[in-house]
Amino acid sequence: MSGDNHHAHDASTEPAIFSAVITPHRSLSSTGFLIFMLCISAASFAAGVVFLMLGAWPVFGFLGLDVLLIYWAFRVNFRAARAYEEVRVTPTELVVRKVSQHGKVREWTLNPVWVRLDRIVHEEFGIERLFLVSHGRRLSIAGFLGPDEKKGFATALAAALGEAKRGPTRTVFE
Repeated sequence: MSGDNHHAHDASTEPAIFSAVITPHRSLSSTGFLIFMLCISAASFAAGVVFLMLGAWPVFGFLGLDVLLIYWAFRVNFRAARAYEEVRVTPTELVVRKVSQHGKVREWTLNPVWVRLDRIVHEEFGIERLFLVSHGRRLSIAGFLGPDEKKGFATALAAALGEAKRGPTRTVFE
């Protein structure tokens, strides 16, 4: 195929049957984090002053260290929240794009005709894991979602895969 072939098929210009971006859930906003850290700092400082007045001065330093460790743990957690998954289904392909917290991108392009959605279901909790299966290979998807969210995602994705497998439909006018 030559570089000047303007008629080459480009699936990125096809209309999407299904498109989703899945991100990790974070219940604490940056403002909430600031308020939380101010409260922890104030409580640790007040407790530290009490211990300092009682003559247990090393406790004051350890309480400061606790605040730093809590701050560090939350920063690591927020950094992990930068990861996401993109799932896009067109009539001719299924593209799964996973971006790690460090920005590393991994992408899979599958033919939706040959893809099956596989679920691992716990009878009490619901869907635990979702996989795309094609030609004997499994790709884990939607790991960030909870069981109820996975159920809704799986239903929508299965419908999109079914539509892609049926192919384009035409209305016949007589």
